[in-house]
Order: sequence, then C-alpha cells, then structure tokens
Amino acid sequence: MGAIDARRRDGQGGGMARQSALPPRPPCQLYLITPPVIADLEAFAGLLEQALAAGEVAALQIRLKDAPDDQIRAAVARLAPIAQAHGVAVILNDRPDLAKATACDGVHVGQDDAPVAEARRIMGPDAMIGATCHDSRHLAMEAAEAGADYVAFGAFFETGTKATTHRPELAELTIWQETMETPCVAIGGITVENAAQVAAAGADFVAVSAGVWNHPEGPAAAVRAFNTVLENAF
Repeated sequence: MGAIDARRRDGQGGGMARQSALPPRPPCQLYLITPPVIADLEAFAGLLEQALAAGEVAALQIRLKDAPDDQIRAAVARLAPIAQAHGVAVILNDRPDLAKATACDGVHVGQDDAPVAEARRIMGPDAMIGATCHDSRHLAMEAAEAGADYVAFGAFFETGTKATTHRPELAELTIWQETMETPCVAIGGITVENAAQVAAAGADFVAVSAGVWNHPEGPAAAVRAFNTVLENAF
C-alpha cells in the first residue's frame, strides 16, 4: 500500500542491518505535507489536484496543527480521495485514533504523541506508521524496532512552517542508509535548490510543505521541479 511501504528495503520490518546483496537504492521521492492551516479547503483541493497531476508523489501528510477534530475530518474527507486517485498514500499527523476513524492509509507520530507500538495497535497491521526522530539515531532505531515503516529526521534547514530546535547533519542520513533497512524521510526547509544534496546524502524521501505550496511558479511547477532534481540526485 503506497510507495513508502513498498520501499522498505528488507521487505519485513524493524531495524535490520543492510545486506550486501540488496539491490541499488531507488531514487528519492517526494513526500508532501499540507500547510499547517488551510483557510479555504476547496481552493486548496484544487491546488492539490494540480500538484499531484504534475508528477510523482509518494505520500500526502495532512498536518493541521491545533485544528479541531471536525476540521481535520473535513480536510481528510475532501483531500484523501484526490490523493488516493493519484496512488498517493494519505497519512494523518499526530492522531492515530482519528487516522483510523477517517480511514487514512497511515499516521505520523511525533515524540510527544502516541508511541509507534500504540499507533500500530490502533491502526492495525497494514497501516503505514511514521515517526519523528529529530536528530537522534537512537530514537530512530527504537522506532524501527517498534515497527515503524519509516523514520523522519530533521529539520535539516531553516523553516518557517514550524518551530524547530533540532538540526541534524546530512551525514546522519548517510549513516542510516548504510546501516539500517527502514526507509528515512528528511524534513525541514527542503526546497528545489537543496533537495539534491539531501537525496544524495541518503534520504529515501524528502518531506516538503512550503517548498511546494509557496513555490513562485505554483505547486504543479514545484512538483515537476522536485521530480527532476530527485531523479538525477545520485
């Protein structure tokens, strides 16, 4: 289900060491995150359709911070069918209970949210579970061992989308790629201009919000540009 799940490099689970017989790593892919506030849901739905029609996107995370449940439900109801029609997995931020209730493909949990194991219990065995690990390989290994489908490191660059205090080095992606099987997502201030270095360092996915929605030529042009950069990053 979805590109993120399909890219698990060992085909099983957990944080197993890489084997020399593994095939070459596929190109890094784009993981979209909604803006933290969507003032006009219908207008944003139109932008999302344009973005997803423009190129390859692995997943859409619906991330509406501090929004009431009914607003989140309305966003999922409107946006999920668009994403799924393009073969894009829909992941809800923070709330495994609400992700389950709204039939999302998965949930992304932070360090202050439900643990990975609890998210898995709520969502079931087939859901995608992602975990924020900031700049900590230790947290990432714990999440992988708990059954996370991917781990997320960041923020790698300055970002205005959310307040950040952790700033991992790009080398963390390289070390993770060389030693662990669970795919990794790089997040934080990623743009068309810096995405290549993140991908080359070892990210399986780059998570982008403002870099797409605030692109000067529009979201569709941004997706096309990201696809070109990521396809040629290594």
